Amino acid sequence: MPYRPTDSFTPARLRGAGLALAAALLLTGCQGGTPSPPSTTTAEPTSSATTTGAPTPGASESGSAVSSGAPSAGVYKPADAKGKAENVPVPVMPELAKENSKEGLEAFIRYWYAQQNYAIESGDRSGWAPLNSGECVACARIEKGIGDSHTGGRWSAGGTISVPAIEPIWHDNSNSQQAKVQVVQQQIDYYNPDGSRGRPSESATNSAFGFMVKFGIDGWTVTNLGLIH
Repeated sequence: MPYRPTDSFTPARLRGAGLALAAALLLTGCQGGTPSPPSTTTAEPTSSATTTGAPTPGASESGSAVSSGAPSAGVYKPADAKGKAENVPVPVMPELAKENSKEGLEAFIRYWYAQQNYAIESGDRSGWAPLNSGECVACARIEKGIGDSHTGGRWSAGGTISVPAIEPIWHDNSNSQQAKVQVVQQQIDYYNPDGSRGRPSESATNSAFGFMVKFGIDGWTVTNLGLIH
């Protein structure tokens, strides 16, 4: 099953006046030929991940397959139809992302997606899962989908996420915050250990999400995530 949240997961709290500007945000970000998300998925879109202060794991800039020859030790090789990703750069949280501030929230969101990109490529969710609270249902679905994509020798290619626009909805003197996030994801393909297609590819998407977090002793954690209709 895909690692993306389902279309139906749109918390009622995302529909408030604070998110009324989502249409304008998306109109600006989505023009220029970027495909809209299919109505049957709420998947986050796929393009190379741009993150604040974090290395960018992702497909080659052109999106073309990389040579299947074994890379030198430590050299990053994106996944393709011939094999899994190798030596994927691990994102490092920038200091700004640890701050309880509007700028810190934005930096954290970019880091969260950088860690999700890393998990998609490598299958390693150990850096991404702790950023999510147990109450985030969509996060659990994404984590399960990533795990399924890397079970039994399977892997995925593509699916890299970028975040062109973040609009925090900041409330002073509150540890709970929200943001509207434009998420673009490249096409993602799935492969079995024998090189056959693991399941149908998922098209590139361009979506707006409501992103809800809280700040505590361990910093930011995601409490909810939902597609803005």
